[in-house]
Amino acid sequence: MIFRNDDAVDATHELRLSPISSSLIRVLELLEDEVLIIDGDDRPIYQSAGIATLNVIKGDRLQGDELLAIIRAVRRTDRPHQGIIEIPRGLIGEGKRRVKIAVTSLDDESILVLINDESEKARVDAIRRDFIANISHELKTPIGALSLLSEAISSARDEPEAMERFASRIRNEAKRLEDLVREIINLSRLQGEDPLMNPSPVELVDVACQAIKQAETSAESRNIEVELAGKHESWVLGDHEQLVMAVHNLIENAINYSPEGTHISVEVHVVDGVAEVAIKDQGIGIKEEELERIFERFYRVDPARSRETGGTGLGLSIVKHVAQNHGGEVRVWSKVGLGSTFALRLPIAPEFPQDKRGTNEA
Repeated sequence: MIFRNDDAVDATHELRLSPISSSLIRVLELLEDEVLIIDGDDRPIYQSAGIATLNVIKGDRLQGDELLAIIRAVRRTDRPHQGIIEIPRGLIGEGKRRVKIAVTSLDDESILVLINDESEKARVDAIRRDFIANISHELKTPIGALSLLSEAISSARDEPEAMERFASRIRNEAKRLEDLVREIINLSRLQGEDPLMNPSPVELVDVACQAIKQAETSAESRNIEVELAGKHESWVLGDHEQLVMAVHNLIENAINYSPEGTHISVEVHVVDGVAEVAIKDQGIGIKEEELERIFERFYRVDPARSRETGGTGLGLSIVKHVAQNHGGEVRVWSKVGLGSTFALRLPIAPEFPQDKRGTNEA
């Protein structure tokens, strides 16, 4: 998506539509599918508003090997084609969209492409299955503990010290249950929402500052310093709230797995044309054989520490979903005893509003 002022958008729109009849344009605007018309050089001469969010146009060129192959086959054979293909959500990462396409010739050179994103339907189906399986599995432990503790406190009514101990454990289990339900709801919502369908420009230094602020209480309780060590103004497209949630989860994870009195640094920079938020800790580190599993739901590197800190096992899974939903990825480097570095990597916005530039202070 390219951000321009209204006059520039109108001029570009008229220029792009000039080769196409106004009657055809009126018909195309009635369609629910996203519409793309390309010329004989595979350049777009008309595109509906939603095409910009589908990552099929880069500059003034169509991209995607599978889509290009289908279009050229239709041009060569003059036969329409319908099918389902996968297109990348962004320039990096593994996130994919599953889209239904219909391609046909308009004349000797021009090709009409209709695109219907079916990813939303697939996500909703996955949510239903995963939500039931996850919640039934994970809620058993705190609910069972609360039941046993309520019985214990009833039988210890004449023992004030025992009642206080059981009451404290009930508070801990209730907090754990509350956190778990919140995280499951967050994860389900992330799977059901697509931040690239109607994205906004988001500045990552601002995201990092807000995430650090949200983690202040946790950091102070363990005497851990969280510092914004580097800040390079970086704009991406997506959902501000989701990105703050992801960075906050990475910071909380670093706090939970770091010894008291240590230091955590957060850096926002651009690496090889990719915007990156990196969180580096001085924690316990992660074994190499566990690095591939840490983003699985409910997987815990150290179950005992997770119980102590109240970890739900969903924080890193949420980070992974946010990254993929934004066409990016999350990477991790770690060595046991020396700490870990997690990096949320996102495609840079092609352009962003000039009036939103500014300096962000932690």
